[in-house]
Amino acid sequence: MAQPTICPKFEKAISLLSQRWTALVVYQLLLGTQRFSEIQSAIGISGKVLSDRLKDLERQEIVKREVIPDTPVIIEYSLTEKGRSMEPILRTIENWSQDWFQSESEV
Repeated sequence: MAQPTICPKFEKAISLLSQRWTALVVYQLLLGTQRFSEIQSAIGISGKVLSDRLKDLERQEIVKREVIPDTPVIIEYSLTEKGRSMEPILRTIENWSQDWFQSESEV
């Protein structure tokens, strides 16, 4: 019997979500618009990796980068409609993790 092929769109979505830190960045931005340093300190990611993730998410039209001309310049990140549409997926993973994983204090 022939194996069914995986839908290329599904494969692309899984590939995006499985990139290290990507889902956590999107999850953090579900809280609202944030600056680079806020995202970085909230999830404990290096500046280089966060910069790479944000650029990739911006290219994918999941994150919006807004430059506010002030002194100094303020750069804020927020989710686009496409990015916000990931919320049910991430909330489902969040709920699943609460049911099936122990926290460090429970171990």
